Amino acid sequence: MTLLGTPRVRGSGSAPASALGTVEPAAKPGAELRWSRFLAATAAEGPGIRSALWVQGCSVHCPGCFNPQLWAEIGGSVENTAGLAARFVADAQAAGVEGITLLGGEPFDQAAALASVAEAFRAAGLTVMTFSGYPLELLTEWSATRADIARLLAATDLLIDGPYLRDQPDAVRPWLGSTNQGIRALTPAYADEVARIEREGGLDRLEIRIHRDGRIDVNGWADDAALENLLHDLGPRQDRPGTKARRA
Repeated sequence: MTLLGTPRVRGSGSAPASALGTVEPAAKPGAELRWSRFLAATAAEGPGIRSALWVQGCSVHCPGCFNPQLWAEIGGSVENTAGLAARFVADAQAAGVEGITLLGGEPFDQAAALASVAEAFRAAGLTVMTFSGYPLELLTEWSATRADIARLLAATDLLIDGPYLRDQPDAVRPWLGSTNQGIRALTPAYADEVARIEREGGLDRLEIRIHRDGRIDVNGWADDAALENLLHDLGPRQDRPGTKARRA
């Protein structure tokens, strides 16, 4: 039995203060997108039932990253952005979701391509949530001279921003990993939800999908102990060496 997936685990440990997420990403053409995984429907990657798209490639490299296998700018699939956007929107509409969540990897490292994907979802009346290791203040500053970053920001309704700092775990708010990160309502679509989370916090979810061939896909959030207890007897992870099942 093999285990695949990208659950995010709230770990512990220490990381030195750093300048993570402060270097402007290089601009890239947007005609093609390098991506790793797409789910048509999930309840674990943002508000409501949403599609989720994990992109391949990240230049932020947070220590303790949830998905280090998505750092490399190789691997995954490279496809025409327009064709992917149309396909993903069609899949999302067929699944009856309210929007898409863009994760990675680092979405703003492929801002032009993901702006096109986000704009296609918005044009279809769906919402867009984006995760980024770059702080909103810097993304806004860079957007003054970077049309690709400006477009992706403009097409994002809800932004999770800032690098993951494993020595500052956030056990109160959903979807993010450390207390330095922000939940930003960039449009009114989720302003009430963000206000509620800031007042009351929220719960995370973990999803497991078991395929007929024995593969197991995992996504969402769990702490180390909960994930170990849940997955310890399900066999080796295909995307990690050894037999101990941990986070993707």
